[in-house]
Amino acid sequence: MNWEKKGLIFKPKDNQTWSISHAQVPFALYLKDDLLRIFYATRDKDSSSSVCFIDVDPQEPSKILYEHNTPVLSKGTPGTFDDAGTMPSWFLFDRNKLYMYYTGWNKSASASYRLSIGLAVSEDQGRSFKKLYKGPIMDRAKYDPIWVGQPCVIKEDDIWKMWYLNCEKIEMINDHPEPFYNIKYAHSKNGVDWERTNDVCIDFDFGKIDAIGRPCVYKEDGIYKMIHSNRKAIGYRNDKLASYSIGYSESKDGISWKRLDHLAGIAKSKQGWDSVMMEYCTTYINQGKRYLIYNGNGFGASGFGYAIQIEK
Repeated sequence: MNWEKKGLIFKPKDNQTWSISHAQVPFALYLKDDLLRIFYATRDKDSSSSVCFIDVDPQEPSKILYEHNTPVLSKGTPGTFDDAGTMPSWFLFDRNKLYMYYTGWNKSASASYRLSIGLAVSEDQGRSFKKLYKGPIMDRAKYDPIWVGQPCVIKEDDIWKMWYLNCEKIEMINDHPEPFYNIKYAHSKNGVDWERTNDVCIDFDFGKIDAIGRPCVYKEDGIYKMIHSNRKAIGYRNDKLASYSIGYSESKDGISWKRLDHLAGIAKSKQGWDSVMMEYCTTYINQGKRYLIYNGNGFGASGFGYAIQIEK
């Protein structure tokens, strides 16, 4: 894989009370040949996140066609699993409805935050959403002890397949609780009730990679391919060498994966919006070309940009 960077697409203008900063975890929903809808998470003054979107030209996504001016999904009521914010993770159409798998946030005294997975549905192609349940469809459980979040979901025949983040442990580093998380697999018959097998798809590697972020899985030439984000536990907020970079893995069955990070084909810039971090990828194909949309510095504080796959 080789990518040619094309630059920044979007960053919030700090002109809405609900959107002060961040355009985090973008997801590219290809609606038609001349319309790509990109969902993202943005934050208010209290760092509570909500979901919004922009419409862009799929061939040139830096050409913004429309900016939505109100959240399509907001935080829940006090005490619920998403009362500190909602972040989009994955979208797919099924039976003429658009489903959003999203991450719900809670604050935690001992771990900074706790995540779980919710589900919302839209009947107008994502201009508005309704939460299907008051509670999460997936939460910490016997195999997943601390939190789960940021799922990628693909439906193949009658089987729904999910790759999700699982936090295995919290360590105090420089007096701050830091999460260590890997990517696990689950499957479902209806997209709501999930069976977890405790299969670890990509595990952390102490001292080298301590967390693997936001899996983006697609199938190409009979092979499952995953673009993900890798970081260390110490210094990842500001240290270019420790912070998120884009990784890549492949699998024949979607469960057992081989890390091939050297084939990711994209690296941090020497300066600018993606010089310290690159993470939280989404991908789509337009006119035979594969596009990559990703976040840069500050976990999306600098916005999101794009690259196009090229042959070398």
